[in-house]
Amino acid sequence: MKLSSLIDKFPKLYENIGFFECGEGWYDLLYDLSVKLEPFDVIVLQVKEKYGGLRFYITGGSDEVFDLITETENKSYSICMTCGSEGKLRKHNGWSITLCDKCDSIRHKS
Repeated sequence: MKLSSLIDKFPKLYENIGFFECGEGWYDLLYDLSVKLEPFDVIVLQVKEKYGGLRFYITGGSDEVFDLITETENKSYSICMTCGSEGKLRKHNGWSITLCDKCDSIRHKS
């Protein structure tokens, strides 16, 4: 999994995370955020999808850190969480998920 490689690339940042609870399509978003957060004294506790968007929980952090996280979380609503293509927030059967047209059609064919 691409996401698990973030633990190897940013060991201090992700020293307390067990696994990522979101789709591989958000890898680039998370990589870019990790690069920006690496100089700060923060530790990631959890990364997951909730209500169709990325959620990123840390210990520590300044206003600057939280602004970077919020910016990334907001971007997640326009990126398919499955493949990383341009996506949009969709609602199906009471669930919210951010997908591109192709991944949405594959997911909801059955």
